[in-house]
Amino acid sequence: MKYTDVPKLVDQFLEFIKSIKNRSENTVKEYHYDLRNMFKYLKCYKNGIDLKLIDEIDITDLDIEFFLSIDSNDIYSYLTYISDEYELKTHRELKSTSRARKTASIKSFYNYLIKEKKLDKNPIIGLESPKLEKRLPKYLTLEESTSLLSSVKFNEQRFGKRDYCILTIFLNCGLRLSELVNINFKDIKDDKLNIIGKGNKERIVHLNNSCINAIKAYVAVRPKDGVIDRDALFISERGTRISRRMVEVIVKKYIELAGLDTRKYSPHKLRHTAATLMHKYGNVDIRALQQVLGHETIATTQIYTHIDSDQVRNAIDSNPLNNI
Repeated sequence: MKYTDVPKLVDQFLEFIKSIKNRSENTVKEYHYDLRNMFKYLKCYKNGIDLKLIDEIDITDLDIEFFLSIDSNDIYSYLTYISDEYELKTHRELKSTSRARKTASIKSFYNYLIKEKKLDKNPIIGLESPKLEKRLPKYLTLEESTSLLSSVKFNEQRFGKRDYCILTIFLNCGLRLSELVNINFKDIKDDKLNIIGKGNKERIVHLNNSCINAIKAYVAVRPKDGVIDRDALFISERGTRISRRMVEVIVKKYIELAGLDTRKYSPHKLRHTAATLMHKYGNVDIRALQQVLGHETIATTQIYTHIDSDQVRNAIDSNPLNNI
């Protein structure tokens, strides 16, 4: 796929990370979005163009000389601009994770230029990534997870068994949203589910009894007539593969029916819930958890093994000086 709204070098970079670095389609889209918006801003910024015209700016004429004219201060100016714009539109602060991702996109592009185009200098050397906030991730307790599953009433709607199956797989297998919507029938072999995750990395996820039973119950009532995407496990009312947005709506619906806060929980929080429950109640080894979740590094998995307040309390109570 050619990106015609960015400079040729940026398009080449996007093709490079897709075909050579094997980055996912979503990652390529995010990099495209980040770099396009940054260079639009920088063209305005460096040429004294009113930022009100930023959406209309053509950046396809930018060349290597322009890229080399940029320094770290220009990047910081851009990050400040998008943070201010985001806060103005949403009345919320732009998350440090979002700013860090944009910085990573910029660094990757310049590393590509240096290596592939044989540049003798890095104009953004010293560019620092935003410091990430360390917060305990949100997850559902065991009781809340049970309530969420119980909120699905099979006899009240046509797709009750589908929705229950979706929630069951999220809470038991810890799949990413993109991984769930892309499940095909051929990916399921007995009690094993073949998943293509981030970076097109393949892994096998075990399906426990709850998942197997939920899948069987759903497949038994899954529409057969008028289905367009016959390979897809989860389909919409139109017979097409269910979309990411549709799954987000479904999860939000049952979160609300379960009496939980829809602002706190999302499909990704259900992934985190699965990992937390496996670690807390199953004493799952962190290496095994890493394989289940499809993390490239063990460091990423460690955020899913946070110690909850009960464990902290028990640790303090177990101090031999407690009863003195």
